[in-house]
This record gives sequence, C-alpha cells and structure tokens, in this order.
Amino acid sequence: MKSFSVNEINEILNGVVVGNTSNQITAPEQLEIAKENNITFIGCKKYEKFWQSSNACVAVVNDDISIEPGDNRAFIKVKNADLAMTQVLHLFAPPAPVFSSAIHPTAVVDMSAYIANGAKIGAGSYIGPNVTIGENTVIYPNVTVLDECTIGANTIIWSGAVIRERCHIGSDCIIHPNATIGADGFGFSPCAQRGLVKIPQIGNVIIGNNVEIGANSCVDRGKFSSTVVGDGCKIDNLVQIGHNSKLGRFCIMAGNSGLAGSVTLGDGVIIGGSASIKDHTTIGSGAIVGAGSGVTGDVAAGKTMLGYPAVEARDALKQWAILKRLVNDSKK
Repeated sequence: MKSFSVNEINEILNGVVVGNTSNQITAPEQLEIAKENNITFIGCKKYEKFWQSSNACVAVVNDDISIEPGDNRAFIKVKNADLAMTQVLHLFAPPAPVFSSAIHPTAVVDMSAYIANGAKIGAGSYIGPNVTIGENTVIYPNVTVLDECTIGANTIIWSGAVIRERCHIGSDCIIHPNATIGADGFGFSPCAQRGLVKIPQIGNVIIGNNVEIGANSCVDRGKFSSTVVGDGCKIDNLVQIGHNSKLGRFCIMAGNSGLAGSVTLGDGVIIGGSASIKDHTTIGSGAIVGAGSGVTGDVAAGKTMLGYPAVEARDALKQWAILKRLVNDSKK
C-alpha cells in the first residue's frame, strides 16, 4: 500500500502546509466519506462546512479558504485545488494492466501493418492491412483496427473499441471501452420503389491529439470527406457525433448528448448532458449548451443556451419564471 506524509505530498504540489498531522496518508477520498488516513479536497467555499464532520486528516484547498484545519489535521493551500487533485490522484493511481508480451500470441496483426517501438497489442485484437500504430501506444484486448487506419504515439485504446477503415487518431488520446470510430453515418434517401435507400458513407474520421472518447460513444464517418474531432476535445460516455460534424479544439460533450450530421462547433464549446444539436448547425467558440437543451439554429460565440428549443439562458429563465407564476396563479 502506498503511504505518504503530508510534507511528502506537498513536495509534489508545492503548496503551503497549514497545521500538521502525524497520520500517514494512504488514499484520496471525497470529503464526506473520507477516513482518518485519507486526503481530500475542498475546491469550492460551499464545501467548507463539511470539513468539521469529515474524518480526513489532510485536505488540499484553495489558498483563499476561510476555515482552520483543527487538531492533528492539515491543509495544503494551493492556487487551484482541482488541478492539484489531479496530481494527487496520479500519485495514488494503481498500475495499468500488465502485458506479458508486446504483441499477444492470439492477436492478429496483418503483415503490412507497421507497429512502432514500445507499442503493445493485447489478446484477441485485430490490426488490419496498412495500419500504422505509433510509439508506446497501447491496444488492450479485443480491439479492432481496420485497414489503413493510423494511430499516433502514446494513445490508449481500451477493450471492445472498433476503429473502422481509413480513420486517423492522433497522439496522447484515450479511446474507452466499446467506443466506435468510423461507423456509417445515418444517411438514407426515400425511394417510392425501394423504400429507404442507403447512402454510401465513403468518408472517414480524423481525431486530433490529446482527445478522449468515452465508453460506448460513436463518431460516425463522413459521407464525403471527414468527421473531425479537434485537439484536446473530451467526449463523455454514450455520446453521438454525426457524420461530417467538425469539432474545434478543447470542446466538451457530456453524456447522452448528440450532434446530428454536419454540425460545426468552434473552440471550447461545452455541450451539457442529454443536449441535442440539429443538423447543419454552427455553434460559435466558447458557447455553452445547457443539459437537456435542444439547439435548432446557429448559436453565436460565447452565448449560453437553455431549454427546448434552446434560447439564451436569461430568456429561458424568464420564461420559466413566468410559466411558474401562471401555474401557481391557476391553482388559487
């Protein structure tokens, strides 16, 4: 079991220790359920009230905290407790699953595939013709990477993921279990004689560097050219990205949200959980779409949208307030 003193942890965080504790720290834990040998985090003033009832011996806190740690307890004051928390979690993280060999004997790797130094391929995985896998990339068991795909360096692809033909994934990415990159876009054309005729989807998917795609999420290939996910985007579980959509850099999409086809997101767009975006819509850089909202038209940069159909947040709040008053008045 890993164990550290408060000062040893502070050597990594470079914060300021206030108070002291003789307890060794064996794990991080959330504030309300932490035990005596746990380190916890207070990243917002509204959580200060829970410190007194918490059993944690140490908390990483913002440097503007207004309470004292107490007896045999300590704070590590930092500029940003949330960022410091990531360092502590890395410190206590358990090791990754072990590979007994760089390429498992049961993996099927086409002779034309290029596997760079340090790359690992797990049991039951399939690597197709003319695939390129970069240095130190890890392919866990039962992953499928089809023909002519490229995967950059230091990328992790977890079990069950499928990377279909001609798709490209950058470096330092994480593709979580059962994600599908490059499935056909949802394209059909009505025909009186044949019903719904499938439109071939002959494009691909291009994913930038430092992108994370959550479990069971789908990024569809383009009909003509590419569906693009820009550098630094973070996609939650169960997210749908439709064909020919283009995401700028550092976009966030929370769980169960979805983009229809040919949606364009600028840089730093945030899409809340279960929000849906109509096809051929453009959302400007820095815009926010609240959870459960439905966007049916273009959104200017920096706007915050709420509701279904989505309108500017302050207008939505006014509408809801008026509706609430009407309902309450009707009950009198």
